[in-house]
Amino acid sequence: MRLAHLADLHLGFRQHTRLTPQGINQREADVAQAFRRMLDDVTGARPDVVVIAGDLFHTVRPTNAAILDSFQQIRRFRARLPDAPVIVVAGNHDTPRSVETGTILRLFEAVEGVHVAAHEPRRLVFERLGLAVLCVPHAAWSHAPRPVIARDPAMGRNVLVTHREVEGVLPYEAQAALGYGAEPIRRADLHAEEFDYVALGHYHVATRVEANVYYAGGSEYVTTNPWGESAERGVADAPGAKGWLLVELGKRLKVTFRPIPLARRVIDLEPIHGAGLAAAELDRAIGDRLAAVDGAIDGQIVRQVVYDVARLTARDLDHAAIRDYKTRALHYRLDLRRPASRREVGVGGPGRRHTLPEVLEEYLRARPLPPEVPRERLVELGRELLAQAEAPEAS
Repeated sequence: MRLAHLADLHLGFRQHTRLTPQGINQREADVAQAFRRMLDDVTGARPDVVVIAGDLFHTVRPTNAAILDSFQQIRRFRARLPDAPVIVVAGNHDTPRSVETGTILRLFEAVEGVHVAAHEPRRLVFERLGLAVLCVPHAAWSHAPRPVIARDPAMGRNVLVTHREVEGVLPYEAQAALGYGAEPIRRADLHAEEFDYVALGHYHVATRVEANVYYAGGSEYVTTNPWGESAERGVADAPGAKGWLLVELGKRLKVTFRPIPLARRVIDLEPIHGAGLAAAELDRAIGDRLAAVDGAIDGQIVRQVVYDVARLTARDLDHAAIRDYKTRALHYRLDLRRPASRREVGVGGPGRRHTLPEVLEEYLRARPLPPEVPRERLVELGRELLAQAEAPEAS
């Protein structure tokens, strides 16, 4: 049996200011295009069941254009692959804070063969496939009682689909940049040994967690730091590749990453160390990095990090050229980083922290005083009072 594992599509995601000729945010259009390409590739693979492991949308209230396009795409997909049920589990991005608010995901239940788990765990049984799918949406992990994770003994094959961070998987940089936020679940809570496959969503890099536990990754870059994400290597052949997982369930599990082409590249240029460089020299170094880009930067998402740039040097850069780079690229970030500040702390040497008596003495010796106040006596009195305040109370 073949299962298509998709996740973190983030339809409706918007970023940067560039618009398409139709007036749609360019990144929103890129994300929608990636979704269409993914569904086309899934259709060609002819899976028996399709799971979307959370974050179909980027927000709980996506744009009308995102809703309409996604509905049409899923309906078209079902028409082309009518025997394959589609299972959608809610992620954190498409889960309202209040259950009473409702979720836009319910709309897709109007399409025959589409099943949605929005707030509560739900077990779906497909007798024809001999398959049971336990769906645990993101919200189900956040309140008591905790979901009961167990296989259906009556079915020959069991799959768990959930959306959450699993402990020990996400690198620190991903946690900080993406703001996943919610408390991770322990690997033991998945009870992976009871399932033929565990389909995860939440982490945007296709990743093998355990032998039968995988994150599918995402279909596009939908973060404020796509350059950091593009350097992460999961199960894809190339770092930063986006796509989905084709899972073959049988005596031996086989998981294949299927990449999809993206509308544009994410380019992180080699950093420049600007210490000692004049503004004109730095301008040339930046220009050389950009000129060396294979295929040019036009329409791409580009970052250039420059270390140790003094404030006056940054002011004297060729800002007309920088504006031209920003016009050519979809997004060009010139990340100028100031020299690391050096500060000596403590008394007697760098790196030692002041004690409280030393801080007090330093303050009293620097404080302006009337001529009639003896400074040494004031410092001595301050020490005495501080010692009294810090002394333990007499029993």
